[in-house]
Amino acid sequence: MEILVTGGAGFIGSHLVNALADAGHRVTVIDNFSTGCRENMDDRAEYYEMDIRDREQVASVFASHAFEIVFHEAAQTLVPYSMEHPAEDAELNIMGLLNILENCRQYQVRRVIFSSSAAVYGNNETVPIREEAPVQPTSFYGLTKVTAEVYLRLYYEAYGLSYVVLRYANVYGERQGTHGEGGVVCLFAKALAAGKKLIIYGDGDQSRDFVYVKDVAAANIAAMAESVAPGVYNISTKIETTINALKEILIYFSHMSPDVVYKEARSGDIYRSALDNTKAIEALNWRPKTKLLPGLMATYSYFLGRSDI
Repeated sequence: MEILVTGGAGFIGSHLVNALADAGHRVTVIDNFSTGCRENMDDRAEYYEMDIRDREQVASVFASHAFEIVFHEAAQTLVPYSMEHPAEDAELNIMGLLNILENCRQYQVRRVIFSSSAAVYGNNETVPIREEAPVQPTSFYGLTKVTAEVYLRLYYEAYGLSYVVLRYANVYGERQGTHGEGGVVCLFAKALAAGKKLIIYGDGDQSRDFVYVKDVAAANIAAMAESVAPGVYNISTKIETTINALKEILIYFSHMSPDVVYKEARSGDIYRSALDNTKAIEALNWRPKTKLLPGLMATYSYFLGRSDI
């Protein structure tokens, strides 16, 4: 099958490209390498260095291929950055998406699989959160994801462009954050590997649902199946882990005693987060396979000894 992955040199996108190539698909990648890394490139894929907002360049890629599936991973993903630069955040996450969707419509792509986020739910007191819960984002990043989801639904209703929205919990794993992406697992692992202090924003008792990146890639591949109905699916473990607990696990792996500094909570950050993954387990025939401890050990080991941290 011929497939396009936007943001395919990034953290999650590169793992997805690896998994698609392993499965024998013909993979094309669009990435501007603003956060994606050339070392993440897979020799089995074809790469185009361009911005997803560039109409002429993106259209030329669609015109020279016959994509059946498009995975849209390219995005501005930092919550604090979105709060400081809302216009830029919207330009990339909404206008960039629209450029991709217009080409999908024109060139008769069968399905778009979109990477959304737990950020759409905001501070929801009912944890774990189901897909039917109200969306009430507390950041501009979360707002762009909600808006993108509505565009996808309307493109399906108006033009018949099938879609699947995957709302990721907190994804972690190898390759995360090499050029500034913001996952707390990555930040802690990098700091410990470099012998630096750990910085926690808030009291550390805020929770997250940490899902391993290769499990996320597997969920994306599962969403390709024609039996999967258009709609929204949480991709998660359904387990809450506090930032303080995460800190203790990674410190244990590192055999170090770093300084830990607590700072004021950041604007837009949510306090409790865990997503109910029942719908994905049933409809996608998918479930997370990687437990937190081995996943964290693999992540810490990846950063240990790297010269670019």
